[in-house]
Amino acid sequence: MGAFSRLGNDLYSGRRSIDFVGRRWLWYAASAVIIAVAAFGLVSKGLNMGIEFTGGAEYRVTLPADDVSQETADELRQSIAGTGIASAASPVVTTSGSEAITIQTEPVTDDESAEIVATILDSTGAADADISQTEIGPSWGKEVAQRSLLGLVVFLVLVVLFIWAYFREWKMSAAALVALAHDIVITIGVYALSGFEVTPATVTGLLTILGFSLYDTVVVFDKVKENTRNMKQSRRTYAELANLAVNQTLVRSINTSIVALLPVGAILYVGVATLGSGALKDLALSLFVGMAAGAYSSIFIATPLAVQLKSGEKEITEQDARAKARRRRDVDRYADVPTFTEGMPVREAADHDHGSGADDDLDADGEPRRAPVQTPSRRPEASGSGRVVPEAKAPLSEGGSSRRNQPNRQPRSKRGK
Repeated sequence: MGAFSRLGNDLYSGRRSIDFVGRRWLWYAASAVIIAVAAFGLVSKGLNMGIEFTGGAEYRVTLPADDVSQETADELRQSIAGTGIASAASPVVTTSGSEAITIQTEPVTDDESAEIVATILDSTGAADADISQTEIGPSWGKEVAQRSLLGLVVFLVLVVLFIWAYFREWKMSAAALVALAHDIVITIGVYALSGFEVTPATVTGLLTILGFSLYDTVVVFDKVKENTRNMKQSRRTYAELANLAVNQTLVRSINTSIVALLPVGAILYVGVATLGSGALKDLALSLFVGMAAGAYSSIFIATPLAVQLKSGEKEITEQDARAKARRRRDVDRYADVPTFTEGMPVREAADHDHGSGADDDLDADGEPRRAPVQTPSRRPEASGSGRVVPEAKAPLSEGGSSRRNQPNRQPRSKRGK
């Protein structure tokens, strides 16, 4: 932990640096590969939509607490799948608390529903009064999807307005939105590849990770804004100042992500290994994947992309030219002294002293101007200034003070001896 803290201090002070911005094409390529795999899974396998979106039937059977276990749920799943009903070939069977087991299937007919109920009663030994049936229509799921899409659009609009108002940069808003889209595509691709069911809990997790990813990105952008506030006095380029901001927030981002992922990972393990299926598992998977992707995108995607979008601005190009020129002068200060040759145009000292700013020392290409320094003409020396002895107006003679005792360093007892 001590070494990690020293690394954080070195990254914050700039003694050590990881080139995130300069290697942006490497990170873009890595993200492109991940997104391609996610898109392939989405196209080839598709999403496993829950009955809340597609419609279906739900059966709830009440049992004694000793019979409500994962073993009973697995046996019931195999029994229902063995009925040969196509809509019940892959039922979702979960424990609901300590008193009931819930079975979900695709839409079934009345005869198929009666056969499924009989199978449940035979497998569990429950009575007719212990089982309840609910039909879920696809219209409700369609309404949930529409409301979720509306919430996503409103969220993205508010994100654009907030970042634009705070940073006064639409390009940073664009970079943040690209990072958010990056996280959403990866999360949806993982759902497609894993075969996890998409439920309203999944949608809730997606909306949650948008806020987490945006928070991490805004923290990094705020540090970039702080580092570039007095950019003209810096000897670093805009890209180097932005890269310093990412390094300064790197340890914070890692610590925040680990602290958030550990409990979510524990919930995901419990939902998969212990509960089998349910809303808890769907919520935990979307949160875990989205948080990990959000931490990655805020460091490797958002800031490098923002720097790339702003690289063509006049203020940025001028700062880059200033920083490079100052760096060349700092290598050998004596190499910047001009050499006088006959016929060289002379620049007046007044023009140099009263220039408009640091840009006056650079030419159009950002190179330092090498005009010779003109030696000022020797002005007439004033009388009595110490350089020219004034003419004597009268012969020198002893004054009255010349006979006085002059101060000395001897003790008083020895003075005058």
